[in-house]
Amino acid sequence: MKLYYSPGACSLSPHIALLEAGLPYDLVKVDLRAKKLENGDDFLKINPKGQVPALALDSGELVTEGPVIVQMIADKARDKNLAPSRDSTERYKLLEWLNFITTELHKNFGPMFSPVLADDAKAFFKDRVMGKFKYVDSQLGGGEYLMGKHFTVADGYLFTMLSWADRMKFDLSGLPNLLAYKARVGARPMVQEALTKEGLMKAA
Repeated sequence: MKLYYSPGACSLSPHIALLEAGLPYDLVKVDLRAKKLENGDDFLKINPKGQVPALALDSGELVTEGPVIVQMIADKARDKNLAPSRDSTERYKLLEWLNFITTELHKNFGPMFSPVLADDAKAFFKDRVMGKFKYVDSQLGGGEYLMGKHFTVADGYLFTMLSWADRMKFDLSGLPNLLAYKARVGARPMVQEALTKEGLMKAA
């Protein structure tokens, strides 16, 4: 498999999932502005959406959209318990979290990265995201991870959003559950490896 990624982008989520799953993969870096690969190839010919993540399967098929990719990864490594079994109540709970993260967090972060959006508009989206983080904080009171005691692919996605919050200088000091969660996920060896491979932290 090949994971098309951009350092620190939402492709960090499936990158973490692949490492946690122990599946073999190759990393292919994408310049999202130029829509080019490192070798100069046109990324749009691979993924017409022009976005990461994109996962090229050994069969030649391409899978896009992060929440779908991470579930596929989890299902390919069922022994790792990165997602509850299909058709279970817990699987739908995972879907609920993945949908929440992609629609309420991810999509509200997007405008804050815009170089042309006015500061007051960015402040509006920042306030909106903070409200969503407060909800997540309230749900983390009794569990180590979003689904309880077990790390799932939803945790890698939420951690990616929390890394964006760092870049945007969010003040999360009033959300102790979320801060403890961020530290817990960030300390996982496979999360550290993904960050290192993407050049987001120095290798130990």
